[in-house]
Amino acid sequence: MDLPTLWFWIVAALFVGYFVLDGFDFGVGMSLPFLGRDDTDRRVLINTIGPVWDLNETWVIVAGAAIFAAFPEWYATLFSGFYLALLLILLALIIRGVSFEYRHQRPELAWKRRFDWMITIGSAVPALLWGVAFANIVQGVPLDADHNFTGTFFSLLNPYALLGGATTLLLFFTHGVYFVALKTEGEIRARARRLGITASILTIVVAASFLAWTVLAYGTLLGTAFAAVAAVALIGSALANSRGREGVAFTLMATTIAAAVLALFSSLFPAVMPASNDMANSLTIENASSSTYTLTIMSWTALVFLPLVLAYQAWTYWTFRKRITRAHIDATAH
Repeated sequence: MDLPTLWFWIVAALFVGYFVLDGFDFGVGMSLPFLGRDDTDRRVLINTIGPVWDLNETWVIVAGAAIFAAFPEWYATLFSGFYLALLLILLALIIRGVSFEYRHQRPELAWKRRFDWMITIGSAVPALLWGVAFANIVQGVPLDADHNFTGTFFSLLNPYALLGGATTLLLFFTHGVYFVALKTEGEIRARARRLGITASILTIVVAASFLAWTVLAYGTLLGTAFAAVAAVALIGSALANSRGREGVAFTLMATTIAAAVLALFSSLFPAVMPASNDMANSLTIENASSSTYTLTIMSWTALVFLPLVLAYQAWTYWTFRKRITRAHIDATAH
């Protein structure tokens, strides 16, 4: 395996980590209107991701940095062509992060509800737009001979891309609901399990449609294999949740998201940005990559630091592994 190919799959692995980890805390944020019947419930939900949500978001920063360093041509085309969609994602993440920190600064319920809605919207927008973006990358976008995007923001909102956005939105929502069931006790846990049953049915229908479209239109043998793994794991997660096996349901949903991301990257390979108007204008791992020297330095850096990051994240999740209940919330605090 040459270095550009290696870094293509490293970028894929970074997005797997991001979508699996930030995916469930997007889902928790989106679940606030459905599972939070009062302020104490909503504080329980927020506390399930309180110690980890910001750490989960670092994966997208590392993924973006990896694209910038390993595939500068891809980075330039992607961030210039998709700038409005990526700006909306960035603004949503900022609003969401600010809301986590400010909702408890005043005791009024109206104040808290405003920030709760900002958390919900700030979670839903990235969950939707990431799917739209990746579906467009797999499908291909119009590029000129200099690899500049020649479409518009609205040309990105095509049926395949919107179905991809709906798929990530529902996958992350269901993933988050499973996480709530895994991390809570009592009535919230029971409500999360019931909501997970309903959400999983809709998710299976939408995700199956998107994966089938991807396999039939853009699929490769490896991509089809990953799509099959995603489908089996998704059905298994729904069955596990219906039987009260929250840990199994959450693990299988994480497997579903990981396999789905790998299916998209497998369908994309060896391109990184196909040109829908003329394949000669496409960006590939060869014409978009950095020099061998740069990729070599990056590989040694990743070999040293990536295990440390993974170990720190594993330690964080282990430290905050216990379930959260309403009894843990101090009723006198705001």
